[in-house]
Amino acid sequence: MKRLLSGLAIASILAAGAIAQEQIPPARKSAPAPTPQTQQERAGYALGLNVGQTLKEQAFEVDLTFLTRGIRDALSGAKPAMTDQEIQETMQAVHKEAQGRIAARNKVEGARNKADGERFLAANAKKDGVKTTKSGLQYKVLKEGKGASPRASDVVRTHYHGTFLNGEVFDSSVQRNEPAEFAVNEVIPGWTEALQSMKVGSKWQLFVPSDLAYGVRGRPGIPSNATLIFEVELLDIVKSPPGSK
Repeated sequence: MKRLLSGLAIASILAAGAIAQEQIPPARKSAPAPTPQTQQERAGYALGLNVGQTLKEQAFEVDLTFLTRGIRDALSGAKPAMTDQEIQETMQAVHKEAQGRIAARNKVEGARNKADGERFLAANAKKDGVKTTKSGLQYKVLKEGKGASPRASDVVRTHYHGTFLNGEVFDSSVQRNEPAEFAVNEVIPGWTEALQSMKVGSKWQLFVPSDLAYGVRGRPGIPSNATLIFEVELLDIVKSPPGSK
């Protein structure tokens, strides 16, 4: 928590260089907001946007007027309006409240994602070429390889392209043009299962239920209970433990 808040405070102070008013005026519908032109304006906007996104993602609720005042006081060296003890207690309370809002938000979002995933998988299982394993993992063979199949402890090289159910890309080694290497037993369960059935040179499409992906907790960039779709190409087995072959 301390690291997060310290980083947020630093970003806020930097962003303050572009703040000239005590209050942040509401956007006017009659005229578009000015576009930042100078390097200082662009830097101020970029940092301010970063701060705002962090506040939103971390579910912090703040008063913009006093946020601005706090930044200005820090920059000018003015005496703080709160004692160190009051600041510490307030930040602890703010963090606790934010965690509660995040938990509530994830519960609602997770339930919706779980239901959406179950509906998708039920319909997808009926499509031509889609097979379902005992675990609930679904896959479709796009290209069958002729090489060996890796063991759980092997390190493999793959290319992959990961999307949500709506087609949005969340991670792709293909887009980065950089294959990924990892141990088969160090990835999500759906991948661990699929890779051991693939042969080098194979390319499969995986439909991974949330409990075989990142589950209720999710991860940064992947929401709670998200069902994920991957295209995975097994390029090579790059390393096996001694005596495994």
